[in-house]
Amino acid sequence: MVLEVAMLQIKEGMTEAFERDFKLASAIISSMKGYCGHELQKCLEASHKYILLVRWETLEDHTKGFRGSEEYLQWKQYLHHYYDPFPIVEHFTSVAIS
Repeated sequence: MVLEVAMLQIKEGMTEAFERDFKLASAIISSMKGYCGHELQKCLEASHKYILLVRWETLEDHTKGFRGSEEYLQWKQYLHHYYDPFPIVEHFTSVAIS
């Protein structure tokens, strides 16, 4: 399992519209191959900041499957105009600690 992590900073005055459009965009990502779940968390200290966590079966399910799809173009249309700056996306995997 791979965890995609993106810190999202939303342009001033656009958080309500972003949250509305994110709900629409969620239907897109949740239909993709390899998708295992996602959540959006809002920062308590800075209301224009969010963290997006998406779980994928493999890294390629996100980087090639989703980002290379027609559905991603619709995702971009819903969300990318809200970001300033554009988010850095990183991927993580669990570390065995036992």
